[in-house]
Amino acid sequence: MCGIFGYVGKRTNAGQVVIDGIKNLEYRGYDSWGIACKREESITIEKDTGKISTVDSSQFAENCSQAIAHTRWATHGGVTKENAHPHLSTDRTISVVHNGIIENYLELREELKKKGHTFVSETDTEVIPHLIEEELRKTDDFASAVQKACQQFEGRYAVLVMHTTSNTLVAARTGSPLIVGVSKDDGYYIASDIPAFADITRTVQYLDDGEMVVTDGKSIIFTSIETGEEIPKREIEITWKIEEAHKGNFEHYMLKEIMDQKESIARAVNQDEEQIRTLAEAVRNARGTFLVACGTAGKACMASEYFFSVIANHHVNFAPASEFKLYHHFLKPESLLIVVSQSGETADVLEAMKVAKEKGSKVLAIVNVEGSTIAREADFSLLINAGPERAVASTKALTGQLAVLMLIAYAMSGDLREGKKLLLETSSMINDMLNPRYVQRIQDLADRIKENEDLYIIGKSWNYPMALESAIKIQEVSYIHAEGFAGGELKHGPIALVEKGTPCIALVGNDEVTTDILSNTIELKARGAFTIGVAPENNEAFDEWIKVPDAAHAQALVNIIPIQILSYFLAVKRGKNPDMPRNLAKSVTVK
Repeated sequence: MCGIFGYVGKRTNAGQVVIDGIKNLEYRGYDSWGIACKREESITIEKDTGKISTVDSSQFAENCSQAIAHTRWATHGGVTKENAHPHLSTDRTISVVHNGIIENYLELREELKKKGHTFVSETDTEVIPHLIEEELRKTDDFASAVQKACQQFEGRYAVLVMHTTSNTLVAARTGSPLIVGVSKDDGYYIASDIPAFADITRTVQYLDDGEMVVTDGKSIIFTSIETGEEIPKREIEITWKIEEAHKGNFEHYMLKEIMDQKESIARAVNQDEEQIRTLAEAVRNARGTFLVACGTAGKACMASEYFFSVIANHHVNFAPASEFKLYHHFLKPESLLIVVSQSGETADVLEAMKVAKEKGSKVLAIVNVEGSTIAREADFSLLINAGPERAVASTKALTGQLAVLMLIAYAMSGDLREGKKLLLETSSMINDMLNPRYVQRIQDLADRIKENEDLYIIGKSWNYPMALESAIKIQEVSYIHAEGFAGGELKHGPIALVEKGTPCIALVGNDEVTTDILSNTIELKARGAFTIGVAPENNEAFDEWIKVPDAAHAQALVNIIPIQILSYFLAVKRGKNPDMPRNLAKSVTVK
């Protein structure tokens, strides 16, 4: 979940380069930060708690040709300067930044203590430089010592390592992403995500699991951690526009990405029709299809259970990725796993894929990040083409995921062209909906309910998963206690939570369940709730009405967008940073 970035090459301002780059990865963690600069045959460290975005990079501009930097999301050990990365070996000759978890670090640390090593932090990371130091006592080959250390680690990790007497930067990964940025003019950049170096180069090489890389800034070698065998790699050009990764004129990434949905849904729909039909055929022929994801992507999968049922008359199963290993009894070689992830690096999703592959099942991935681990390890992958998503709270990726899954359902029914037509019309209606007056109205509503500490959302059919997603959005950025429910479940307990003035949002379409959800809304209003209807038409059940287009089967895509906007303004009006909610990070690369 942390961000790591390193550089080695011709530049003499490597420290400034990595600080500027790591700022672009702050969405991966913002508890603390740190940098290690190599100057001649010594390593200087600077680190602190807080956000790296506040750090002036110019102070690291001079006399440094090699550097590594880190922005932290705490896993092991509290948020302290001592626990911030980089970490050093006892002799201070080896510096490491790390993403992931070394699961056997306690065992390794105890063994190292017996050999005289002293630890100054509570982190699992600190065992890495100490173990490399121990291996260097057996060899004078720095890269070989890193390899031997990595062979002893258990868990998911990505590391960057520097040494005072070596001119090389060494990186290794198992489970956590690492990407090499290639610049023929000035060297090599290695980061946990492309935005770190996207302003410098768009040529990349990917490390796969169990691989390490050694570079002196002039050349680069990829090898197997297990065998040391050299691995050939091709260079890939990143196709998305660099400006898509920046905020532009928006105050926050979250609002920019909400507004990006004027275009991103249409990009998601613009898929190769034959590929979609091939995927639909795979679902039709599978003996058991599972939709698997986490968080917001999981809600897209839940909604898609309804898409496949209503549109394609076909049953699929949803399971949260973190729970999926319990389903392995049902898996066969004829089963199909459809995994969904914005980042393409979600640890629990990768674990679910591993379970499926062990059973011989096929895996289809729907992702947003080209070349991500999930995309590379799946039997087939499909991009939603949302463009870079930097805010921790996912918005445009969700609607892209919903659109692609709906296309597959329509292809199964033999009506792919009809599905594309509906989704493109929906995209056009969303473009019209997202005008300044509409946004201002939702901002005014946020001002009205911002002091409430409890909020409830109800929905039915595909609006039920969107009610759950609405609660996630409000929780994660505004810290209001929000819960989503199926409308019909109110009388079975949740309605006891409603008091006079409690904001309750109803997500409504114009379909066969409209009467039921309106009846549920009236029940809430009768108990004193302040009812907010997100619906194509006004109704007496609503104290406040947020109008949305009538989008038929695509209503879920439409209804969630005003809630995204409401969540954003609730956060801002409560003095919170919607891009960096507490305790959360964008890419969940640890279990």
